[in-house]
Amino acid sequence: MSANTPSLDSDRLRALDSAHHLHPFTDTQALRSEGGARIITRAEGCHLWDSEGHRIIDAMAGLWCVNVGYGRRELAEVAFEQMLALPYYNQFFKTATPPTAALAAELATILPDGFNHLLFANSGSEANDTMVRLVRHYWNLMGRPEKKTIVTRWNAYHGSTVAAASLGGMKAMHAQADLPIPDIEHVMQPYWFGEAEPGETPEAFGLRAARAVEERILEIGPDRVAAFVGEPVQGAGGVIIPPDSYWPEINRICRKYDVLLVADEVICGFGRTGRWFGHQTYGIEPDLIPMAKGLSSGYLPISALGVGARVADVLIAEGGEFFHGFTYSGHPTAAAVALKNIQIIRAEKLVERVANDTGPYLARALESLADHPLVGEVRSVGLLGAIELVADKQTRSRFEPFGRAGTLCRDHCFAQNLVMRACGDTMVLSPPLIIEPGEIDEIVRLARVCLDRTQADLRD
Repeated sequence: MSANTPSLDSDRLRALDSAHHLHPFTDTQALRSEGGARIITRAEGCHLWDSEGHRIIDAMAGLWCVNVGYGRRELAEVAFEQMLALPYYNQFFKTATPPTAALAAELATILPDGFNHLLFANSGSEANDTMVRLVRHYWNLMGRPEKKTIVTRWNAYHGSTVAAASLGGMKAMHAQADLPIPDIEHVMQPYWFGEAEPGETPEAFGLRAARAVEERILEIGPDRVAAFVGEPVQGAGGVIIPPDSYWPEINRICRKYDVLLVADEVICGFGRTGRWFGHQTYGIEPDLIPMAKGLSSGYLPISALGVGARVADVLIAEGGEFFHGFTYSGHPTAAAVALKNIQIIRAEKLVERVANDTGPYLARALESLADHPLVGEVRSVGLLGAIELVADKQTRSRFEPFGRAGTLCRDHCFAQNLVMRACGDTMVLSPPLIIEPGEIDEIVRLARVCLDRTQADLRD
């Protein structure tokens, strides 16, 4: 279907979608009442086109994932070639496939020292489910079956399966499924803008947020705490960038109490923060690393769990068969695409580009919005950014009801052909790593228009 598909086709597709498709994270009744879904038909670089020919700039890289941009023929060709040679075979029954073995070896070259082993899955949710299974299996193998509790943070997002949603701190998700499951504990997030006390410096707040983890470990009992899980930067929580004092203290706490440290790199991995992984940006010392999204730039579903030597050595020497895996774990076509995707990131020096060029450019461009009456703070790291919407800049008070300002702004963005996401009243962005400065300027120009229109709506 071309970008110039007649409106009649758009209406037909919307009708089919409304009649049969239950969208993720969507109020189906509300979507139908608004006329149905916008039909996206093609994409190139940092832009999308809908079925009526509108060109849209995608400041979210899909869902934080299309790192190398849309329309990469190299990725389509490698998928085609792999499908002709071996479209699918499983990794069970003592078999392996060439692209899967090669991808595991390639990932070992960009992961920290000691991370020589990977478990493959299909999504970030599955990678985090795998992590939960492996953490508990590890402590059983160590003869410490009482170490089962996993500590994580409120407002974190680690996926949508039962275990992954339990790990996450999204209360609305918990309420719909009687979550979290037992032995998952949540503590405060390192959100200085939203949760610091009056006059509290970022450094002091970061230490306080980290020590909330220590306090919870001591409440539960160190002999019962298995792991602490955190995204280097909380993505869906609102691009929560921790103060510099936070992660070094988390490292210290986890080592002191013999707690495994898990860096969830599903969003932050593969160049997003200006390093290959977010834990490198913040000096995190992980034992396990879930990853997805940028692993294939979203071209095919694939995820992985990086397993550090501490866990891998015990699993291999003492674990016997690990009764876990999926039909599509290490899918050869997805692995071939992921391998080529990493080669593109290397060849085009996208990690270095984010660190030295586009990341700093985005920071300066967002700062130009700080004077807007609705903007309480802008922040970014690499190509992750956030714009806080407030009713009062001095007190940082929000509009009532919470989330209305963000929803209004998000809808204005989409109407202006800009994809920018609202997390409560925080507007977030995560553009493709190939973005050019002129495209960043386009995003910020449209964002100001949408902020103006949101302000007018709120005033009315």
